[in-house]
Amino acid sequence: MERTVVMIRHAKSSWANPLQSDFERPLNDRGEQDAPMMGERLKKLKVLPDIIIASTAKRAKQTAKKVAKAVGYNEEEIQWEEKLYHCIPQVFEEVLYELDDAIKTVYIVAHNPGISAFVNQLSKEFTIENMPTCGVVAASMEMKYWSDFASVDKKVFLFEYPKKEI
Repeated sequence: MERTVVMIRHAKSSWANPLQSDFERPLNDRGEQDAPMMGERLKKLKVLPDIIIASTAKRAKQTAKKVAKAVGYNEEEIQWEEKLYHCIPQVFEEVLYELDDAIKTVYIVAHNPGISAFVNQLSKEFTIENMPTCGVVAASMEMKYWSDFASVDKKVFLFEYPKKEI
């Protein structure tokens, strides 16, 4: 069965309040515009989620909700995962291993540097130095169970970000 993993870095966040904790930083104006735009791009490309899983940090939550709305996914069904906040790449694999095998396409909304490191492990043919804010990397793979993720070949077929020329 073909399965798809869509990794989304949170949109641009605000640094306006220097006393605010990193976890509580909201999206800035550009982030508020970029998140729904990237959702629309995914919808146009027909890469639609069966499930969206996101970090519980404020900027990731806001990004996930805006992307969900743009692709027609019920934001009430987004799964919030505290462990995605500034996690290491192995945590993304744990999240994938926990998925129900009926799910074909998953969106994961998270943070750098872990998300850049994770997408660089997907395929030898794809590397990026730094995942841009609201950047999207999608990979497909053939596997029967999500628990097979680490052992199967993956093909990165999409790399989009707000400032990319389309």
